[in-house]
Parts: sequence; C-alpha cells; structure tokens
Amino acid sequence: MMNNKQKNADRLARFSEYVAEQKNVLKKQYEQLLGQDLSHQQWDGCSQRNVLAVLEQVYDDALVQLQRLPFDISETPADQGLSDLTKQALAAFDGFVDDFLQFVVDKHRTSCALSNFPGEHKLDKTYVNAVKRDIAGLWQNFALSANAYFLECR
Repeated sequence: MMNNKQKNADRLARFSEYVAEQKNVLKKQYEQLLGQDLSHQQWDGCSQRNVLAVLEQVYDDALVQLQRLPFDISETPADQGLSDLTKQALAAFDGFVDDFLQFVVDKHRTSCALSNFPGEHKLDKTYVNAVKRDIAGLWQNFALSANAYFLECR
C-alpha cells in the first residue's frame, strides 16, 4: 500500500504528464486563433491577444486537472502560506512559457501572411516583454489558485 507521500508523488507525476501533453494542444490552439485573426484581418496585436487567450485557457484547464487529482494534504507542510505541493505542481511548467513564446516568435517570423505587418512579423523585444508581463499576471493567478486549493484541502 502506498503512503501519502507516494500517492502525492504519483499524482504530481500525472499532472506533469498532463502539462507536457498540453504543449502540442497549445500550439494548435494558437495556430487556429492566428488563422482566425488573419482571415478577419485582425493582425494588430494578434500575437499578444492570442498568446494570452491560449495560456489563460491552459492555466484554467490545468487548475481543473489539478483539482481532479485526489491529493492527500494531511501531512504536507506549508511554509508562510505556500504548500509544498504548490511548488511541486508549478514545477511541471518549467520552461513551458519560454518554449511556447519561442514557437510563437518562429511562427510569426516564417509567416508569409504576416510579412506585410512588421510589428507582428518580427516581434521586437519590447513587444515580447509586454506579452511576458501579461503572462506573469496569468501565471500569478494560476499559482495563487493552485496554492489556495492545496491549502483548503488541509
């Protein structure tokens, strides 16, 4: 019989697998939104708008997935209001956003449809940093919600 730590480790591994599977889903969703924007000639700000829309959905779905896994929080420490399980769950996203943003930059750079729109075709550092700031807000909301879930289960 597995103890609580082993059960939680198993559930965290399942969550990490889920997050890893979302990378391809994320890219397909982004491509669909970009295609819709281009077909409606809504190219201004399309990368920022679509990156945020896709990531918001990914974080919302990941929170639901996390909540479906029956964690045993009874023996899980929390330090200054942060559950150890929160730290471990968030680690599943290490490199996730960087990989996705690289995909977006490459997609835009190679898009013939965006070549007439320099601000979207070759995303400059200022624009990418603005997108990253907005992503940070989404990430913060997700992290706080995940932590609240783990703390409420105590």
